[in-house]
Amino acid sequence: MMRQWFLFIIIAILVFPFILRAEEVSLTLDEAVAIALRDNRDILLKSEDLKKAKLKIAEAEASLFPALSFTGSWTKTRGYYAKDLSQTTTQATLKQYLYKGGKVINTIKQKQDSFEVTLALLDKTKLELVLNVKKAFYTLLLAREFAKLNKGILENTQQHLQVLLARYANGQASESEVLKIKESQAAVEQAYASSLNQVESSTSLLRNLLYLDEAAKIKPSGEFNYDMRELAYDAAFLKAMKSRPEIRQYEAQEKVDKGAIEIAKADNRPNVYASWDYYSRTHLTTGTRNWNDYNVIGLTFSWPIFDGWATKAKVEQAIVDLKETQLSKEKTMKDIALELKNAYLDLQDALVKIKSTQAQIDLYRDTVLVTQDKHKAGIASSLDLEDVLLGYDISLFNQKEAVYDYVLAKARFDKATGGL
Repeated sequence: MMRQWFLFIIIAILVFPFILRAEEVSLTLDEAVAIALRDNRDILLKSEDLKKAKLKIAEAEASLFPALSFTGSWTKTRGYYAKDLSQTTTQATLKQYLYKGGKVINTIKQKQDSFEVTLALLDKTKLELVLNVKKAFYTLLLAREFAKLNKGILENTQQHLQVLLARYANGQASESEVLKIKESQAAVEQAYASSLNQVESSTSLLRNLLYLDEAAKIKPSGEFNYDMRELAYDAAFLKAMKSRPEIRQYEAQEKVDKGAIEIAKADNRPNVYASWDYYSRTHLTTGTRNWNDYNVIGLTFSWPIFDGWATKAKVEQAIVDLKETQLSKEKTMKDIALELKNAYLDLQDALVKIKSTQAQIDLYRDTVLVTQDKHKAGIASSLDLEDVLLGYDISLFNQKEAVYDYVLAKARFDKATGGL
């Protein structure tokens, strides 16, 4: 018994650290994007739609091949003849359409264009997912930095409170001053708690996008780096009009609708097909049962003359669908242009904000150096130095927040051009 218990303890010691480590997932942005593209259910659903669209092409192409069918029956006649008799009949039919008014060719082409529509929708979903993952990843990264900053502010406020309480005990500070700093501490505690909630909320959002287990704790691995470069709006606009999956979607949908018009028109056109039928049946002759086999070869031509204007209505409906697609395409192009313009302006604003925060950082860095010299000379207290260092940390966070705005604006700009 003791040996089994000792073995259990050893296994627990070996396995338990791995269980703990499995709960925390350290991810870079590229890894997060790769996991999302692999496991996100929206992507998987669109991928299944793409497979279905490909099978629809094969289904349409099947009309190019002849159809072969077989029919067999057995009947028994009782009470009609002098004796009951049974009859067996088999039939094999081979049928090949030679012309169906252009319906077959146009249907195949329409399914191919529908495949392009589905592919564009998949690419659109990928673009939106990558943008959402970037937003969630950097939001989590910033939320963790904000929580860290609020923790530092809280600790600094607590230090001020301790100093003030000591002064109050010596009669050097009033009760009102103590109450004010306690009120400030309560506000800072609330801000710190809110920042921790933001971390948890951002983690849940990213975890949901990546379809990770609810128990997984994501630790984003990365920095707020940015590549400041000039972006040509006109070139980006041309790229967007060419690369955005929505544009490709509506261009393919236009072809689908044009194919639907031709398919509808085919209902008023002639059909021609060739057929070969082989029959085999048993029958009674002179009291004996014989097999009688024969075959029929035929060429059939049919032309619907009047269908109550049903085909005309179908054609007009297809024309309306085409017009709606063209209007939707025009609207989408306008929306993309607006999306691109807003992202471009956000980029410019973020760049200006980054430059302004850099000036603030330079000021606080100089203040820290001056205060450190004063602290060494005994002119400034340790708390004065902590205050200046906290101000420097706040200026660094402000720059990270500005870079966060830039990174997200750049992600929106890249998405607007059709290439993340």
